[in-house]
Amino acid sequence: MRKFYELSPLTYKISRIKEIGKRKVIDFASHKKFASTFSEEVLPVVIYKHNSLIRRKLNNVDMTLQENKATNLKIATPKVNKIIIQPGETFSFWNLVGSITKKKGYKQGLTVKNGYVDRDIGGGMCQFTNLIHFMVLHSSLEVTELHHHNGIDMFPDFGRKVPFGTGTSVMYNSLDYEFKNTSSDITYQLITYTDDEYLYGELRANKLEDYKYHIKEDYSYFEKDEHDTWYRFNQVSKICIDKRTGNEKYRKVIVTNKARVLYDEKFINPEYVRNFVISNSDRRYAN
Repeated sequence: MRKFYELSPLTYKISRIKEIGKRKVIDFASHKKFASTFSEEVLPVVIYKHNSLIRRKLNNVDMTLQENKATNLKIATPKVNKIIIQPGETFSFWNLVGSITKKKGYKQGLTVKNGYVDRDIGGGMCQFTNLIHFMVLHSSLEVTELHHHNGIDMFPDFGRKVPFGTGTSVMYNSLDYEFKNTSSDITYQLITYTDDEYLYGELRANKLEDYKYHIKEDYSYFEKDEHDTWYRFNQVSKICIDKRTGNEKYRKVIVTNKARVLYDEKFINPEYVRNFVISNSDRRYAN
Protein backbone atom coordinates (compact mmCIF):
# COMPACT_ATOMS: atom_id res chain seq x y z
CA MET A 1 0.00 0.00 0.00
CA ARG A 2 1.35 3.40 -0.97
CA LYS A 3 1.98 6.01 1.68
CA PHE A 4 -0.15 9.18 1.79
CA TYR A 5 2.58 11.40 0.33
CA GLU A 6 2.98 9.00 -2.62
CA LEU A 7 -0.64 9.22 -3.77
CA SER A 8 -0.38 12.44 -5.78
CA PRO A 9 1.55 15.71 -6.10
CA LEU A 10 -1.07 17.30 -3.83
CA THR A 11 -0.67 14.75 -1.03
CA TYR A 12 3.10 15.10 -1.32
CA LYS A 13 2.79 18.88 -0.93
CA ILE A 14 0.48 18.47 2.08
CA SER A 15 2.95 16.07 3.69
CA ARG A 16 5.85 18.44 3.10
CA ILE A 17 3.97 21.36 4.68
CA LYS A 18 3.17 19.18 7.68
CA GLU A 19 6.79 18.08 8.11
CA ILE A 20 8.12 21.64 7.78
CA GLY A 21 5.69 22.87 10.42
CA LYS A 22 6.48 19.96 12.73
CA ARG A 23 10.20 20.65 12.50
CA LYS A 24 9.74 24.32 13.40
CA VAL A 25 7.79 23.32 16.52
CA ILE A 26 10.46 20.78 17.51
CA ASP A 27 13.28 23.31 17.09
CA PHE A 28 11.39 25.94 19.09
CA ALA A 29 10.74 23.49 21.92
CA SER A 30 14.35 22.24 21.99
CA HIS A 31 15.74 25.58 23.21
CA LYS A 32 18.84 25.06 21.08
CA LYS A 33 21.03 28.07 20.60
CA PHE A 34 21.55 28.12 16.84
CA ALA A 35 24.61 29.79 15.35
CA SER A 36 23.54 32.98 13.61
CA THR A 37 26.46 35.43 13.86
CA PHE A 38 28.71 36.13 10.89
CA SER A 39 32.12 37.78 11.03
CA GLU A 40 34.07 39.32 8.18
CA GLU A 41 37.19 38.73 10.26
CA VAL A 42 38.49 35.26 9.45
CA LEU A 43 39.62 33.23 12.47
CA PRO A 44 43.38 32.50 12.42
CA VAL A 45 43.67 28.71 12.83
CA VAL A 46 42.80 26.33 9.96
CA ILE A 47 41.45 23.08 11.43
CA TYR A 48 40.73 21.45 8.06
CA LYS A 49 40.32 22.37 4.38
CA HIS A 50 38.42 20.46 1.75
CA ASN A 51 37.11 20.92 -1.79
CA SER A 52 34.96 18.87 -4.13
CA LEU A 53 34.45 18.89 -7.89
CA ILE A 54 31.07 20.37 -8.82
CA ARG A 55 30.56 18.89 -12.28
CA ARG A 56 31.18 15.17 -12.10
CA LYS A 57 31.36 12.72 -15.01
CA LEU A 58 28.34 10.61 -14.14
CA ASN A 59 27.06 7.88 -16.43
CA ASN A 60 23.70 8.59 -18.10
CA VAL A 61 23.20 11.85 -16.22
CA ASP A 62 21.98 14.98 -18.01
CA MET A 63 24.84 17.49 -17.70
CA THR A 64 22.27 20.27 -17.51
CA LEU A 65 21.54 19.05 -14.00
CA GLN A 66 25.23 19.40 -13.18
CA GLU A 67 25.19 22.97 -14.46
CA ASN A 68 22.09 23.65 -12.38
CA LYS A 69 23.84 22.23 -9.31
CA ALA A 70 26.64 24.74 -9.84
CA THR A 71 24.05 27.51 -9.80
CA ASN A 72 22.40 26.13 -6.66
CA LEU A 73 25.69 25.90 -4.78
CA LYS A 74 26.62 29.43 -5.83
CA ILE A 75 23.37 30.67 -4.26
CA ALA A 76 23.66 28.63 -1.05
CA THR A 77 27.33 28.94 -0.08
CA PRO A 78 27.20 32.67 0.88
CA LYS A 79 24.42 31.84 3.37
CA VAL A 80 26.92 29.76 5.38
CA ASN A 81 30.17 31.56 4.57
CA LYS A 82 31.90 33.08 7.63
CA ILE A 83 29.33 31.80 10.13
CA ILE A 84 30.68 31.77 13.70
CA ILE A 85 29.89 28.83 16.00
CA GLN A 86 30.47 29.86 19.60
CA PRO A 87 30.81 27.40 22.54
CA GLY A 88 27.39 25.90 23.25
CA GLU A 89 25.95 26.85 19.84
CA THR A 90 24.51 24.45 17.26
CA PHE A 91 25.08 24.79 13.53
CA SER A 92 21.93 24.02 11.53
CA PHE A 93 22.25 23.87 7.76
CA TRP A 94 18.62 24.67 7.02
CA ASN A 95 18.43 27.34 9.71
CA LEU A 96 21.05 29.26 7.70
CA VAL A 97 20.29 28.33 4.08
CA GLY A 98 16.50 28.49 4.39
CA SER A 99 13.97 27.14 1.93
CA ILE A 100 14.96 26.11 -1.61
CA THR A 101 12.62 27.63 -4.19
CA LYS A 102 12.52 28.73 -7.83
CA LYS A 103 11.76 32.26 -6.67
CA LYS A 104 15.17 32.40 -4.98
CA GLY A 105 16.88 31.32 -8.21
CA TYR A 106 17.38 27.63 -7.45
CA LYS A 107 17.18 25.22 -10.37
CA GLN A 108 16.37 21.56 -10.84
CA GLY A 109 19.21 19.22 -9.94
CA LEU A 110 19.91 15.63 -8.93
CA THR A 111 18.23 14.37 -5.76
CA VAL A 112 17.47 11.02 -4.14
CA LYS A 113 13.87 9.96 -3.49
CA ASN A 114 12.77 6.61 -2.10
CA GLY A 115 16.18 5.09 -2.74
CA TYR A 116 16.48 6.16 -6.38
CA VAL A 117 18.10 9.02 -8.26
CA ASP A 118 15.59 11.73 -9.16
CA ARG A 119 15.53 15.46 -9.88
CA ASP A 120 14.08 18.39 -7.97
CA ILE A 121 14.54 22.09 -7.25
CA GLY A 122 17.75 22.75 -5.33
CA GLY A 123 19.54 19.50 -6.15
CA GLY A 124 23.14 19.61 -4.97
CA MET A 125 22.64 20.62 -1.35
CA CYS A 126 23.83 17.16 -0.25
CA GLN A 127 27.23 17.90 -1.80
CA PHE A 128 27.34 21.06 0.31
CA THR A 129 26.57 19.25 3.57
CA ASN A 130 28.95 16.43 2.57
CA LEU A 131 31.75 18.98 2.41
CA ILE A 132 30.85 20.48 5.80
CA HIS A 133 30.48 17.06 7.42
CA PHE A 134 33.88 15.84 6.24
CA MET A 135 35.55 18.89 7.74
CA VAL A 136 33.64 18.50 11.00
CA LEU A 137 34.80 14.87 11.24
CA HIS A 138 38.36 16.21 11.45
CA SER A 139 37.55 18.25 14.56
CA SER A 140 36.24 17.95 18.10
CA LEU A 141 32.82 19.24 17.05
CA GLU A 142 29.92 16.91 17.87
CA VAL A 143 27.59 15.86 15.05
CA THR A 144 24.06 15.97 16.48
CA GLU A 145 21.93 15.30 13.37
CA LEU A 146 23.00 13.28 10.36
CA HIS A 147 21.05 11.40 7.71
CA HIS A 148 22.55 9.12 5.06
CA HIS A 149 21.46 8.06 1.57
CA ASN A 150 20.74 4.74 3.21
CA GLY A 151 21.62 1.61 1.32
CA ILE A 152 22.47 2.93 -2.15
CA ASP A 153 25.67 3.58 -4.10
CA MET A 154 24.46 6.03 -6.74
CA PHE A 155 27.47 6.74 -8.91
CA PRO A 156 30.84 5.13 -9.73
CA ASP A 157 33.88 6.69 -8.13
CA PHE A 158 35.27 9.63 -10.04
CA GLY A 159 38.19 11.35 -8.36
CA ARG A 160 36.85 10.35 -4.93
CA LYS A 161 38.60 12.16 -2.08
CA VAL A 162 36.53 10.87 0.83
CA PRO A 163 35.53 7.39 1.99
CA PHE A 164 32.36 6.00 0.51
CA GLY A 165 29.37 6.32 2.84
CA THR A 166 30.43 9.41 4.77
CA GLY A 167 27.95 11.57 2.87
CA THR A 168 24.78 13.23 4.07
CA SER A 169 21.15 13.48 3.04
CA VAL A 170 19.20 16.69 3.58
CA MET A 171 15.68 17.87 2.76
CA TYR A 172 14.22 21.20 3.79
CA ASN A 173 13.71 21.22 6.64
CA SER A 174 12.79 17.80 8.00
CA LEU A 175 16.21 16.25 7.29
CA ASP A 176 18.84 18.64 8.60
CA TYR A 177 22.58 18.49 9.14
CA GLU A 178 23.57 19.79 12.58
CA PHE A 179 26.63 19.85 14.79
CA LYS A 180 27.33 21.41 18.20
CA ASN A 181 30.33 23.24 19.60
CA THR A 182 30.72 21.45 22.94
CA SER A 183 34.02 23.12 23.86
CA SER A 184 34.29 25.71 26.59
CA ASP A 185 36.90 27.96 24.99
CA ILE A 186 37.13 27.36 21.24
CA THR A 187 35.17 29.38 18.69
CA TYR A 188 34.81 27.92 15.19
CA GLN A 189 34.07 29.43 11.79
CA LEU A 190 33.07 27.97 8.42
CA ILE A 191 34.32 29.44 5.15
CA THR A 192 32.39 28.22 2.08
CA TYR A 193 32.52 29.37 -1.55
CA THR A 194 32.62 28.17 -5.15
CA ASP A 195 34.49 28.92 -8.34
CA ASP A 196 33.87 27.59 -11.85
CA GLU A 197 35.06 24.08 -10.94
CA TYR A 198 35.03 23.43 -7.20
CA LEU A 199 33.09 23.80 -4.00
CA TYR A 200 35.50 24.92 -1.26
CA GLY A 201 35.38 24.79 2.50
CA GLU A 202 37.54 25.70 5.48
CA LEU A 203 36.87 24.96 9.13
CA ARG A 204 38.68 27.55 11.22
CA ALA A 205 39.03 28.33 14.92
CA ASN A 206 40.41 30.97 17.27
CA LYS A 207 42.94 28.49 18.72
CA LEU A 208 44.45 25.08 18.08
CA GLU A 209 42.70 21.91 19.23
CA ASP A 210 44.56 19.47 21.50
CA TYR A 211 43.90 16.56 19.15
CA LYS A 212 44.13 15.71 15.47
CA TYR A 213 41.87 13.27 13.64
CA HIS A 214 42.17 10.71 10.87
CA ILE A 215 39.28 9.20 8.92
CA LYS A 216 40.15 5.62 7.96
CA GLU A 217 38.37 3.29 5.54
CA ASP A 218 38.54 -0.50 6.02
CA TYR A 219 37.02 -3.64 4.53
CA SER A 220 36.14 -2.00 1.23
CA TYR A 221 34.71 -4.39 -1.37
CA PHE A 222 31.90 -5.19 -3.83
CA GLU A 223 29.89 -8.38 -3.78
CA LYS A 224 27.11 -9.84 -5.93
CA ASP A 225 24.24 -11.66 -4.22
CA GLU A 226 22.26 -14.67 -5.42
CA HIS A 227 19.92 -12.36 -7.37
CA ASP A 228 22.82 -10.86 -9.37
CA THR A 229 22.51 -7.58 -7.47
CA TRP A 230 25.77 -5.84 -6.63
CA TYR A 231 26.40 -4.36 -3.19
CA ARG A 232 29.17 -2.18 -1.86
CA PHE A 233 30.57 -2.68 1.62
CA ASN A 234 32.99 -0.73 3.77
CA GLN A 235 33.62 0.52 7.28
CA VAL A 236 34.80 4.00 8.25
CA SER A 237 36.47 4.88 11.54
CA LYS A 238 37.55 8.10 13.25
CA ILE A 239 40.93 8.03 14.99
CA CYS A 240 41.83 10.63 17.61
CA ILE A 241 45.53 11.39 18.22
CA ASP A 242 46.88 13.43 21.15
CA LYS A 243 49.11 16.10 19.59
CA ARG A 244 51.31 16.37 22.67
CA THR A 245 52.21 12.70 22.95
CA GLY A 246 51.41 11.31 19.50
CA ASN A 247 49.42 8.55 21.20
CA GLU A 248 46.07 7.33 19.98
CA LYS A 249 43.35 8.44 22.39
CA TYR A 250 40.53 6.52 20.74
CA ARG A 251 39.21 5.10 17.52
CA LYS A 252 35.56 4.49 16.81
CA VAL A 253 33.56 3.16 13.90
CA ILE A 254 31.38 5.98 12.62
CA VAL A 255 29.60 4.12 9.82
CA THR A 256 29.30 0.60 8.40
CA ASN A 257 27.90 0.47 4.88
CA LYS A 258 26.04 -2.06 2.79
CA ALA A 259 24.74 -0.26 -0.28
CA ARG A 260 22.97 -1.49 -3.39
CA VAL A 261 24.90 -0.45 -6.52
CA LEU A 262 22.75 1.55 -8.93
CA TYR A 263 25.21 1.81 -11.83
CA ASP A 264 26.41 -0.70 -14.40
CA GLU A 265 28.83 -3.33 -13.09
CA LYS A 266 31.36 -2.41 -15.79
CA PHE A 267 32.17 0.64 -13.65
CA ILE A 268 33.05 -1.50 -10.60
CA ASN A 269 36.78 -1.70 -9.98
CA PRO A 270 37.63 -5.45 -10.21
CA GLU A 271 40.33 -5.01 -7.57
CA TYR A 272 37.57 -4.43 -5.03
CA VAL A 273 35.34 -7.37 -5.92
CA ARG A 274 34.85 -9.79 -3.01
CA ASN A 275 37.43 -12.31 -4.21
CA PHE A 276 40.05 -9.58 -3.88
CA VAL A 277 38.67 -7.94 -0.73
CA ILE A 278 41.08 -5.46 0.81
CA SER A 279 40.91 -5.90 4.59
CA ASN A 280 42.51 -3.30 6.80
CA SER A 281 43.21 -1.28 3.68
CA ASP A 282 44.36 1.62 5.86
CA ARG A 283 43.15 4.29 3.50
CA ARG A 284 43.35 7.41 5.62
CA TYR A 285 41.86 10.83 5.01
CA ALA A 286 43.86 12.91 7.46
CA ASN A 287 44.39 16.51 8.46
